[in-house]
Amino acid sequence: METTSRAVAQAPAGEGGQPAPAARRAVDGYLPAPFPWYGLDEAFTGPRWLMQVGTSADGSVEHGSIGHGDEPSLRNEFVSGSPDEPKEKFAVVVTVAANPVRHLADGTGRLEATTVSSAAWLAGVGLLSFTWPMQMDHALRDDWLDQQTETAWVLADDLSGPDWSTLSLPVDGVPAAFHYRDSEYGWVLAGTTEQGVHLGAYGRGMSAYGLGFAVVKDITAYA
Repeated sequence: METTSRAVAQAPAGEGGQPAPAARRAVDGYLPAPFPWYGLDEAFTGPRWLMQVGTSADGSVEHGSIGHGDEPSLRNEFVSGSPDEPKEKFAVVVTVAANPVRHLADGTGRLEATTVSSAAWLAGVGLLSFTWPMQMDHALRDDWLDQQTETAWVLADDLSGPDWSTLSLPVDGVPAAFHYRDSEYGWVLAGTTEQGVHLGAYGRGMSAYGLGFAVVKDITAYA
């Protein structure tokens, strides 16, 4: 899936409670999307924050991520040294436009189709981006990340394989089937909505079994 991601880190509000310029730029990256954005439903009452959008070769928005809970950093730390309780508790929802194979307007090539496997791969890579095996030397991280990214793609390309199970979660209040897998670093899931988009999600410290998804009514409120 050939896309370009634009990081859109959360920024503080400016004077008078208005979004600061960086926050406004972040929101602006989401606005051109011709599809609805998804996040956790109203049952989740914690912090929500924008992350990044991805664009295709022709510049159109193809996917984007919205975070919930603690903003994760590039580490895999645990409270009081306990391997059973991760320090950061978060869930990230990835919305992916459901697009068929398309030819570029200038006739120089074509854009790949996006499928539920695309959502699964983006979610898997997203989880990796906030994972750091504590026993690994920093100099080896790039090699480890390349290897794990390839593994994430292989897994995403085989959603009916033994590494995935099926999980039913509500999407806009209606039960929907998701592909789900767990690992020592967190969980990943992926499915398709009736709104013409695929959903991926990943997280750590928050159980995937209790989540629900819904269309974001006002993306500017996340700034």
